[in-house]
This record gives sequence, C-alpha cells and structure tokens, in this order.
Amino acid sequence: MSVNGAPSLLEVRDLRVDFKAPRGIVRAVDGLCYSVRKGETVAVVGESGSGKTVSSRAIMGLLPPSASVSGSVRFEGQELVGLPERAMRVHRGTAIAMVFQDPARTLNPTMRVGAQITEALRAHAQLSRAQAYDRAIELMQLVRLPAAGERFHQYPHQLSGGMRQRVTIAIAIAADTKLLIADEATTALDVTT
Repeated sequence: MSVNGAPSLLEVRDLRVDFKAPRGIVRAVDGLCYSVRKGETVAVVGESGSGKTVSSRAIMGLLPPSASVSGSVRFEGQELVGLPERAMRVHRGTAIAMVFQDPARTLNPTMRVGAQITEALRAHAQLSRAQAYDRAIELMQLVRLPAAGERFHQYPHQLSGGMRQRVTIAIAIAADTKLLIADEATTALDVTT
C-alpha cells in the first residue's frame, strides 16, 4: 500500500544492489524506497553514478550475474526480487517496459526501425502485418518522428540520435504496458527531431 492507502502498482523497499569487483564488494544502490500508483509519475533524481540506472535495471531483472540484489520490489503485489528469468519475462515488455538511455545500444543495427516496432507490436498483440504497420506508423507519429512512413524503412544508423531515441520510446509504449521506466529517455532528444 502506498502512503495514502491507494494500492501501489510498484513498491520498492530497501533496495540494495552490490557488485563483486576485484577489490571487493561495491554497493551501487543502498536502501532505495518508493512507490508508484497507477497513473502516477515518479522521478528518481541523483548525480551521475548514484545508482539510478542500476536500480531501474534491478526492477527489470536486467543486471549481470555479478550483481547481488536484496530488498523488495513488488509489482502489483508480486515480488520480483529473486523471480526466475522465465517468470520475469512474462512481465517484461507486456506489463513493464523500459526506455534505455542509449538508443544506439538498444536498437538492432541490422533491422529496419519499422520492423523493430512491428516486432514489438506483434509479440504482444494479435495483429496482422498490415495492422502492425499502421500501428507502428501511428506510434512513430505519436513520438513525433518526422516523415514516419519514410523512417519506417530506414536502419538505425540512418537516423539521428534523437530520432533513434524516439524509436525506442515507440517500441516501449507499443504494448501499452502498465508501468514505463524511463532511464534519462529524453537526453538524446533535440527540438528539431
């Protein structure tokens, strides 16, 4: 339960993340606590290196094996810390999505951006190719990607950094998830893209 009694969509309590390093254990996140209710926007603010990205990846179950996660992360009442990868995949992309900070590392360089969006759409909904194409164009327009029809057929390297980030946002919102985690998602954006 959140502070005002409304049920929490996400409840993070005493989250700690440690990494094994050559010189010992490094604590990247130490006792993070917050909750998010449906429809609410919450910002985790901190200096560079303070653990914002690590905590987001911990929630998504996307940390390397060298990481040790403790505390509690509950999504709709279900504990995510320690959840097996197979069970976590059920939530990832359908109930919880994440927009990563670096679109160059997120997008597949060998696939056209439109194909990447339609792949996300078809993975989470029963859509024909034509329906997925139409919805992908809508999403590209929604995130203000100029000339969406033309961009659909381009590869990530043919787009500016801001345009690539808009594509990753379109992919993240494609499944209409309940929770969207954005890791500095607007850093790469500029006014003209």
